[in-house]
Amino acid sequence: MIKSFKEKYIGSRAFYRMVLTIALPLIIQQGITSFVTLLDNLMVGSLGTVPLSGVSIVNQVGMVYNLTLFGGLSGASIFGAQFFGVGDWRGMQDTFRFRMLFGIGVTALAVTVFLLWGENLCLLFLENDSNTAADIAAAMKEAKAYMYISIWGLIPFMISQVYVNLLRETGETFHPMVASVIAILTNLVLNYIFIFGKFGMPAMGVAGAALATVIARVLEAGYVVIYTHLKHEKYRYIEGAYHSPAIPAGLCKRIIITGTPLMFNEMLWSLGMTVISGNYAFRGLEVVAASNIATSAWNLFCIIMMAMGSVTAIMVGQQLGAGNIEEAKDIDRKLIFVTLVSHIVLGLLQILTASLVPMLYEVEQSTRDLAAAMLRIQGLVLPIHAYIHVAYFTIRSGGKTGVTFLFDCFYTWCVPVVVSFLLCRHTDLSILACYGLVQATDLIKMAIAMPMLKSGFWAKNVIQ
Repeated sequence: MIKSFKEKYIGSRAFYRMVLTIALPLIIQQGITSFVTLLDNLMVGSLGTVPLSGVSIVNQVGMVYNLTLFGGLSGASIFGAQFFGVGDWRGMQDTFRFRMLFGIGVTALAVTVFLLWGENLCLLFLENDSNTAADIAAAMKEAKAYMYISIWGLIPFMISQVYVNLLRETGETFHPMVASVIAILTNLVLNYIFIFGKFGMPAMGVAGAALATVIARVLEAGYVVIYTHLKHEKYRYIEGAYHSPAIPAGLCKRIIITGTPLMFNEMLWSLGMTVISGNYAFRGLEVVAASNIATSAWNLFCIIMMAMGSVTAIMVGQQLGAGNIEEAKDIDRKLIFVTLVSHIVLGLLQILTASLVPMLYEVEQSTRDLAAAMLRIQGLVLPIHAYIHVAYFTIRSGGKTGVTFLFDCFYTWCVPVVVSFLLCRHTDLSILACYGLVQATDLIKMAIAMPMLKSGFWAKNVIQ
């Protein structure tokens, strides 16, 4: 029985070496990103609860763009990973062109929306009975100062995501990590200089944080673009990629059919999460600030989860592209097991350290206490989130994007969004009770995912 369990769920040393080779740069990158984001929040948080809330609201709205871009690029990535699995460089070049054209379109749309309706979107988080007119005016002033600078960082962000997306599906995760580290450290140093007015610069507050982010994103995009084109012998799919925007009609149609549910899934899922955050914000600016603190700290505990999603997409996708269906299933089962076990440990660690991070913020003690309690709840559900995350990438790797749409987006709008709306706006339950019950709804999602993965219906080759 023990031997059977090991064969089914425990990989060989070679398997774990492969996982670490792909995952370690992603973990380092995500870890540095999350840590510096936490430091950024501490700098903005030192300005007070209102500036922290204003920046948090803009970032919450911006998440819709980030995940819409991610969803659109992911559709092409399914094909790119499988093309790489069989050494089809022309196919990879075509998916690159598709990604670039999509990125340009969605970024132009996002900049337009922010310029024309950004203030109205931010007001949705603020106009409620829990906030005074003075609170709303102060928070909007900070949000506008941050938003009108930060939107110009969307353009280099899109370019870097297109290139990083392409490199990662070939198993190249080191140089995207280097680009990210350069950007993160630049952002950290410039935040300190611009926010507080160091080395002769004026103190810009939240506007300085936005400017630092834009400069960092330009550097990140510059690094990955220059590196990829200098190494064109290694990445042959980049040679001549800009000679023509042409994409074979058949492939373009298949990417759109496969990728459109992913794009709408990410867009509508992020909108759903924004609505949930808005429902929490209905309880006041203190909740917005506490949620921001908790989320920044929680991201530190999610770095392995995020990396394992990418590892699943790469390792399983390449096996499916090569036609090794049973090998893909076996790899996926072992990846899910190691993800679940590791996040049980991380969840316990998060619960034990929940009170430490909020103590670093210059906010009211009640806000710190609320953030710590939210972190404990997050620690309890972290293994559930990790399982669901890898399940999503498993189903996606075989091109079952319609199913991922129902599994992720449809579920989010039908369950957590509705539950958060009813609890936060129409009951007298404390915000912690509401928060805990909303987080617990993912138990239902996990119960749905388990038989789906076991059936193996997702294990399909999409490039033949």
